[in-house]
Amino acid sequence: MHKLKSSLKKARHIIETEGLASFIRRGVTFLRHSIFLQDTYYIYDHILEEKNEADFLPRLQNFTLVIAHNNQQADELSAQGYEFRSQDGEDHYRLDKGAIAFCVFSEGELAHKGWAALTEEAQKAIVNLPVKIDFSAGESFCGGTLTVPKFRQRGLMAYGYFEKLQYLREIGRTRVINCVAEDNIASHRAMAKLHPKLYAKAHYVKFSGLRFWKEVVC
Repeated sequence: MHKLKSSLKKARHIIETEGLASFIRRGVTFLRHSIFLQDTYYIYDHILEEKNEADFLPRLQNFTLVIAHNNQQADELSAQGYEFRSQDGEDHYRLDKGAIAFCVFSEGELAHKGWAALTEEAQKAIVNLPVKIDFSAGESFCGGTLTVPKFRQRGLMAYGYFEKLQYLREIGRTRVINCVAEDNIASHRAMAKLHPKLYAKAHYVKFSGLRFWKEVVC
């Protein structure tokens, strides 16, 4: 039931903001990928060290960063006028599984959202890729970033990752991993500003319910 409600909300949002043609194109791509998908991912290993916030501030006036750890906090944000649930239909499910949301608002309007995971369950709720992460040893995962189209090209992705990395450092995590699809140019540019180590390339194949994942250390 959750997945159905989430899918309907996401479909309605795409139609309202991008139009019916975009929704149909996305649907065709989804159906094709549900049968066969082949991707290459770059796996980044972030060094948790103190960085200067001024180097990552977005080109956006009057913004507010808010962190939500659970659905109660998300509902409180919505009650205060923050449009927390305006874009991604997966947020309720992800928070329920323990994922942490990092949101940037522009005068209450959602501009950017990203996620961090401290457990395997939370990581799978963000993006279900079999990347190797030892959560019991203090490692963590970041991903699932979304920047609203009208706020793109303002440095929000790099800023969002900066805030996630600082938060994870402050709570004692030892390592942060994130995966970026080979063709996701915007995310690779954001990673370049953060100077992570390119740990590995992963080759991912999904065919009719079967999944194959191979990491090649760089």
